Amino acid sequence: MPASLFPYPGVLPETTSTGGALFTAGGIFSAVELRAMEMDGLLRRVYGETYVRWDISPDPVCRALAAAACLPPKQRPRIMLGRLTAAWVYGCAPPPARLALLVDHGRRITALAPFSPAVLHEVRLGPADGMDIAGVRVSTPLRTASDLARHGPEEESMQALLALAADPALSCPLGHVRAITAAARRLPGKAAALDRLDRAIALAAGDPGQTRRREPVVR
Repeated sequence: MPASLFPYPGVLPETTSTGGALFTAGGIFSAVELRAMEMDGLLRRVYGETYVRWDISPDPVCRALAAAACLPPKQRPRIMLGRLTAAWVYGCAPPPARLALLVDHGRRITALAPFSPAVLHEVRLGPADGMDIAGVRVSTPLRTASDLARHGPEEESMQALLALAADPALSCPLGHVRAITAAARRLPGKAAALDRLDRAIALAAGDPGQTRRREPVVR
């Protein structure tokens, strides 16, 4: 299922000569076989042990599916990819070292296993905070930007905020994010979030007094 907020349907063909375009270890091929095909230039790694065919550029559909493949099947419908992980899905941040998972604080979910490739955050989620990308729940660009204003390492979050705002397909201008943040009540870290957003807005406007923006590397 394509992401409803994107004007393009995703790059994955339904059928190919090899039976597909996205491959995860344990499916048709083992992890060793997939790594060998990557070395031969036949595949490119998306995330974890998921690879895409060499002639396909990963898009949000590829990245969302690759992230979901790292999680236990029973947990996938219960969680939402968020924060820097969601920014990566949208192509606005580098691949995360660990997946950031959001779960509504009122929803029961099994704790992540030891050495999990993900971090679970219990938060308040509204019906408009998530969207579906190929069957994977991801925080909307607006919710993602709002979260990044309050959470995450300074430099990485700032760069992701700028990249989200710069993509017109995401409809996430920083001024709108700031207005929503300023209007929110009982928002922990609100003052720090407004300060981060003010600095991001100044950077986007080319304020020479701010740190020069560096484009995120998305693999």
